[in-house]
Amino acid sequence: MGSLTYQEDLDEEKNSEFTWEVQANNRAYNSQFKEKVFLCWQRKKYKKNVIHTAKYNVFSFLPLNLYEQFHRFSNLYFLLIILLQGIPEISTLPWFTLFAPFVCLLTIRAIRDLVDDIGRHRSDKIVNNRPCQILMGKSFLWRKWKNLHVGDLVCLHKDSIVPADLVLLASTEPSSLCYVETADIDGETNLKFRQAPVITHHELTSIRKIASFQGKVVCEEPNSRMHHFVGCLEWKGKKYPLDSGNILLRGCKVRNTDTCYGLVVYAGFDTKIMKNCGKIHLKRTKIDHLMNRLVVLIFVSTVVISAAMTFGFWHKVKEFKANHHYVSAMHMHSVAMEAFFIFWSFLILLSVLVPMAMFIIRVEFIYLGNSVFINWDEHMYYEPQDLPAKARSTSLNDLLGQVEYIFSDKTGTLTQNIMTFKKCCISGVVYGPEETPGKENPFLWNKFADGKLLFCNAQLLQAVWANQDWRVREFWRVLAICHTVMVQKNDQLVYQAASPDEEALVTAARNFGYVFLARTQDSITLMELGEECVYQVLAMMDFNSVRKRMSVLVRKPEGSIYLYTKGADTVIYERLQKKGETEWATEEALASFAKETLRTLCLACKKVDEEVYEEWRQRHQEASILLQNRAQALHQVYEEMEQSLELLGATAIEDKLQDGVLETIKCLKQGNIKVWVLTGDKQETAVNIGFACELLSENMIILEEKEIVRILEVYWENNNNLQGGKKKELPLQFKMALVINGEFLDQLLLSLRKEPRALVQNVNVDPLESWQEPGEERVDFLQARRLSLMWRTLGIQLRSSGLAPQQEDSKTLQSSEERRERAFMELASRCQAVICCRVTPKQKALIVALVKKYQNVVTLAIGDGANDINMIKTADIGIGVAGQEGMQAVQNSDYVLAQFSFLRRLLLVHGRWSYMRVCKFLRFFLYKTLASMMVQIWFAFYSGFTAQALYEGWFLALFNLLYSTLPVLYIGLFEQDVSAERSLELPELYITGQKEELFNYWVILQAIAHGTATSLVNFFMTLWVSQDSAGPVSLSDYQSFSVVVALSNLLSITMEVILITKYWTVLSVLAIFLSLFFYVIMTSLTQSMWLFKRFPKNFPFLYADFNVLSQPPIMLVILLNVSLNTLPVLAFRVIYQALKKPQRKEEVEKGTSEEVITVEPVPCIHRESRARRSSYAFSHREGYADLITQGTILRRSPGVNSDMLVDHTMPPDEPSGSMKESLWYPRKMSFLGRKRHSHHGKVSSEDMQPPSENLLPTEIPLSALDSQTTSVESQTLPSSQLSLQSQPAYLPQEKTSLWNIRKLSWKNWSYIWQKEPESRREGILPVSSSNLSSVMETVPPSAKGSSISEQPMEVEPSPVEREPSPMEWLPEPSGDQAAPDLAE
Repeated sequence: MGSLTYQEDLDEEKNSEFTWEVQANNRAYNSQFKEKVFLCWQRKKYKKNVIHTAKYNVFSFLPLNLYEQFHRFSNLYFLLIILLQGIPEISTLPWFTLFAPFVCLLTIRAIRDLVDDIGRHRSDKIVNNRPCQILMGKSFLWRKWKNLHVGDLVCLHKDSIVPADLVLLASTEPSSLCYVETADIDGETNLKFRQAPVITHHELTSIRKIASFQGKVVCEEPNSRMHHFVGCLEWKGKKYPLDSGNILLRGCKVRNTDTCYGLVVYAGFDTKIMKNCGKIHLKRTKIDHLMNRLVVLIFVSTVVISAAMTFGFWHKVKEFKANHHYVSAMHMHSVAMEAFFIFWSFLILLSVLVPMAMFIIRVEFIYLGNSVFINWDEHMYYEPQDLPAKARSTSLNDLLGQVEYIFSDKTGTLTQNIMTFKKCCISGVVYGPEETPGKENPFLWNKFADGKLLFCNAQLLQAVWANQDWRVREFWRVLAICHTVMVQKNDQLVYQAASPDEEALVTAARNFGYVFLARTQDSITLMELGEECVYQVLAMMDFNSVRKRMSVLVRKPEGSIYLYTKGADTVIYERLQKKGETEWATEEALASFAKETLRTLCLACKKVDEEVYEEWRQRHQEASILLQNRAQALHQVYEEMEQSLELLGATAIEDKLQDGVLETIKCLKQGNIKVWVLTGDKQETAVNIGFACELLSENMIILEEKEIVRILEVYWENNNNLQGGKKKELPLQFKMALVINGEFLDQLLLSLRKEPRALVQNVNVDPLESWQEPGEERVDFLQARRLSLMWRTLGIQLRSSGLAPQQEDSKTLQSSEERRERAFMELASRCQAVICCRVTPKQKALIVALVKKYQNVVTLAIGDGANDINMIKTADIGIGVAGQEGMQAVQNSDYVLAQFSFLRRLLLVHGRWSYMRVCKFLRFFLYKTLASMMVQIWFAFYSGFTAQALYEGWFLALFNLLYSTLPVLYIGLFEQDVSAERSLELPELYITGQKEELFNYWVILQAIAHGTATSLVNFFMTLWVSQDSAGPVSLSDYQSFSVVVALSNLLSITMEVILITKYWTVLSVLAIFLSLFFYVIMTSLTQSMWLFKRFPKNFPFLYADFNVLSQPPIMLVILLNVSLNTLPVLAFRVIYQALKKPQRKEEVEKGTSEEVITVEPVPCIHRESRARRSSYAFSHREGYADLITQGTILRRSPGVNSDMLVDHTMPPDEPSGSMKESLWYPRKMSFLGRKRHSHHGKVSSEDMQPPSENLLPTEIPLSALDSQTTSVESQTLPSSQLSLQSQPAYLPQEKTSLWNIRKLSWKNWSYIWQKEPESRREGILPVSSSNLSSVMETVPPSAKGSSISEQPMEVEPSPVEREPSPMEWLPEPSGDQAAPDLAE
């Protein structure tokens, strides 16, 4: 496996090469970079910002579309026949009889593809013509997105969509913060902040300075890792590090930031969102693939039959010439040449076995008709948004009836992305929403009340008004104080929270009279029941997923000190002072909330004595200034304070599902459809939604990464011990579900990835966690390394056990990758549900590809955001939910729905009907074609193998067009085996399509046998009756025989239509009547005297039908033929159905008995029960506590800055576009290859220079290294006094990362495992000696803002007034100014 590891290292190095150089305001410099395309052909390395998602252009449409259409074997077959028909010597029919419908077929399909592609062109045009402001000379001018180039400087305003991947340089917010919204990407409605480098924040303080900015960014090549970015800014001879926290990705929306400025580093298809979009795939149905194989089979059969007929002709001609030498003058060619011509004549004659009418009717009429029915379905019309269902693809309808796997996004698809305050429990009393609230608004007394909050309880409101229960008072006070929500005062209060849960809790307190009004760096202002109160904030201990709680220490107006805490129930209950009746009642309420899958949170408080606080404050101050183990020390100090709490109550928030989601998933599961949830959200939130959707249940074993690894290890050990014997299956016979994350999938999906695997050195470390519990970080690291080692050793075990073939290394490695993927898929396929969390857009597509690769099933992907596009394109069927997250998913989908619940009707009704109709249509068309055309073969034995047609030429031309088309077209459009209501009541009927029971090789063989039998009866019964007959009722003449056989075939086929039609309407009767009526009319016309006189060669059958049908004995012959074809088939079907029903009952009983399976004890699986699920507290990320306590986030009143160049021509707000197209993931600090929370503090370091490779590593305390990675604000230093030049080099240090230990050979693992615990325990990490002195050295800033490197740094954490950002005084955009219309 060494070569695999080495290759992975090479791939990662290649993908992380820092060869991408971008200089600001210098298009000439950036355009000089070229990349090799082919041989000596080169092109510009940096792409423009134009995107083209369409498949065709003006020049490529015709050749590319024809190329795609001739991928169908049927089209190649028709083209061959048309070419043969153009040769007069062998042509049996005029060439234009097949050429005209063939051109019609190609044209209809091309027009359909063109219409779809025109929609993509329009979408591209809208995006490319969006307006943005680009620096042109000395000012920002309005230009289109497509005019943007790498290196341009862009000005963005509030609600602007970011046009390309930018490095944030400055903004009007304090400390050059910029808030972005990524709801259309990852579904999270909370705001995320990005921050400009400190150097540009202080230097670029005016438009004039921005216009003269000449910095250069050196970073990694464009890649699809949306959460990862590493680079540096070179400016004025110094280097400053850049990470993902400094980047604005294309497609995210600027919020709460008046103006910001950025430098374009990636544009167009180089942006991370476009790297994740994937390519457009040509989607084909299973029936299409089967029909391709069937056409090939029929063609081969036709060639064989033609060859056999030619062989018979050879002997017949030789015999004829020998016996009748006097007519040899008629034969102008030799026997061999005539046989050659006869072969091609038979090939043309039998070409009707693949009728073109079948493809025209199926593709253009049946598919189009069923698509129209989907569009017209009133039950899939969403009235609130006036959105009907729409079939954007007309060729995948039958595939909707064969889906086995559904891959669904979570936010916006399953959920409404709305958090609602559902219930609360105070002092053990549960308060729920009133079922029938009065018409009068109960919150009229509160002018600050938010009318959007639906929660109201009269009893609770009365308790609040009474203001006598201290628990009720403190309960709402905790919700109003203990948070990191920011408030904006315009006409009304507007809250901006780090999560929607926080906003829901603060809004609830606001409605019940405890209104959060404002905050400063060290105070928070409330309006309590009409009285304004100011609380002094003494300390703020923020959430993270390790602490699972948040606390705020405040001094009340009267002087007392209180600690307010909220967090997960398990965490709060461990820290309670006592457990009495209130605590037990609250615990029961929590269990009740958990059963309802509500997101619970416990609230507690305690009074703190002044002496206790003073002692604690000193310890907190000492912990804050530590250079080593600061995070651990702070955590211990927090832990001391958060003890002996008094429980107040609990809250329950509902992450509202869309209407009908629960019923839909339940119904789909009954139809044997597996639903996998793929989301970028955290694991706890996704699992909570899984319980809410009933994908997960309490009696289900939930397998996570550890359990999966154990099971697969046992699986591989058992198989390896067999030494090549029969493979043992996974020992899993009970209900279970998989919950996995993106890091685990990164290890798994190696053989499917075309791009190098994403960096895995960050496994299991939250990007925003400042600290982990003792030993937890080490356990996570060991688990990640053990997982990686296990995957690598599987291939070694295979080779050593003899299970893997001894081939070349590359083939063996590839085989081992496929084997471990296959093992994982075997495990996943046995699970009732699979939930994948923290997955990137590319990983979503790779999961779909994995299932398609190993399961060979029909997959369906449904989502509503831009991060779902790749998944939608990869799946066999892509469905876009037209929701609030933009139209990107819709524009790349095959079907459009307004709600997830409509998927139930789309699949179980329209999908099943479409599949059943197409299958019936194809089977019947195959039957009728063989029944009518196989007689040509039997007739050849009696016509000297001369390829003479039995039927009248016009009967052949009109048979598939008029005489037999309408009944089969009715079947393809309107046939129903059961009603729509019955289809929804019996989802089990859907399994028929999954098993392909209605159209497969066995059904094709039955149709061939049935058609052949019908042709034999019609031909030989007529021949037998006509033998030795003479007189007026004789059938011995050619035309009479032809008419009897033709009419027998037509009536037999019509009777078959009557037998197989289950849904009888006026249209079905009319279709059969019109078919026979057309036969009578057209036959009377083609056999009329008028046409015979004018065109005797083209209309030779003069009154043939009239002469035959006027004789009753001949009518009896036709009746006998039809009866022999119909009655046996009818009897067989009745007997078969009678025998089939008892068998189905036995299968149903067997199936129900198998559902109840006793769970055998499996030693490798151990799962603790979860009585409560506080997913909010477990999944909540750290908020803005650090920014608040430092004052970084808070605005000050503007002062005077002489350096500021006031530009009164500031551009107006940019209008937001109608589409959203990017993916965003939370900020991840990249240093030493590890994810860290951004501690706000910096220490000095040498300028960023790559260390020499021959430097010996030196061990330094790990915590000291941590302090080197922190940012300016955690030391509460004035931001104007700091420079990023002091930050250490990110890139060289990554090479010494402990996480990169996996790059070593697997033989060294034992040594590493022995050495690593000691180094981790002592906090030692090897780094280059060049950074040792800089890490251990600290210097305080001077009051006058001198450089860090000049004076010692003071680490006293007391608040210091921040110098306001000069960018705050940039002129505000005028409200009456509008962006120019550039979309024309």
